[in-house]
Amino acid sequence: MNFLNIVLKRIFAVLLLGIGICCFDVCAQTSDLARVEYTYIPQSDSDNSVSRFRAFVNVPFRLNWEGSYLLAGFEYRNLDLDFEDEVPFDKANLDRFQLFRASLTYTCKFKNNWRLAARVGAELNSNFENDDITHRDVNFTGAVFLVKDRTGDSIAKPNRLILGLNYTTNAGRPFPIPLINYHRKFHPNWSYSLGTPKTNLKHTMGKKHSLQSFVTLDGFFSNIQNNLEVRNPDGSTSSSENISMTLVLGGLGYEYYFTKNLLFYAYGGYTLFNEIRLRDGKRNSLYKINEANTYYLRSGIKFKI
Repeated sequence: MNFLNIVLKRIFAVLLLGIGICCFDVCAQTSDLARVEYTYIPQSDSDNSVSRFRAFVNVPFRLNWEGSYLLAGFEYRNLDLDFEDEVPFDKANLDRFQLFRASLTYTCKFKNNWRLAARVGAELNSNFENDDITHRDVNFTGAVFLVKDRTGDSIAKPNRLILGLNYTTNAGRPFPIPLINYHRKFHPNWSYSLGTPKTNLKHTMGKKHSLQSFVTLDGFFSNIQNNLEVRNPDGSTSSSENISMTLVLGGLGYEYYFTKNLLFYAYGGYTLFNEIRLRDGKRNSLYKINEANTYYLRSGIKFKI
């Protein structure tokens, strides 16, 4: 039974990390042209905390044939980890991680409301403690997905289906991760989404306000430039090359629309799964940092199509 529990937990962690981190960007950026947001996660039973600033922009370029575009994407993330607990490693260079990402997406229309999108990208993701760039800081990403969007049609129940595959070298697995998400407006003021990375039930109140309940995935993965020595219980040490955080959380969200496309949002929730891990070069877990579930706060402004 213990062996089965370990296997199930590892499978669960793989799915969360792969789908939650990789596919989150694919799905979220299909309709968002720009976003600025701040996230704060205090750690329960601890003085530790996690905060993240994120900003990105997707610049569309119309191509000569109808319904086809190129989107140039640029993103920056700054993650601050505040470790106050006693830990078996030197935490001096684990307080700040940064991500710089550039991507290029091609999208075109098919018949029957289907749209194809393919994306390639590269990113730098590290604590940059040496003030330079190493080969382990560099990751490459690729994604392909199909979207059948009928949300703008004059039908009783507008809907959107997203099917895709996403691959990134930082996941450490030689296979793409699947993505599926289905959105449906079943009432003039009610809609829902099912799938990854987010499942929600949304209520729209007029043209300015909306409320939603949700379950979603979040997290990060980053290189540690100078391998971190972690002291094991038996007195030996192990070398950690990267750090990851995986979250599953549920909560409530509020959106205020300045215009049809520009809005402010605020989400608050509680984690259902909360894990920060130090890992070796083969992605084996070396140390878990405070797995206790905790509160989660995120807000920002975004411009979407």
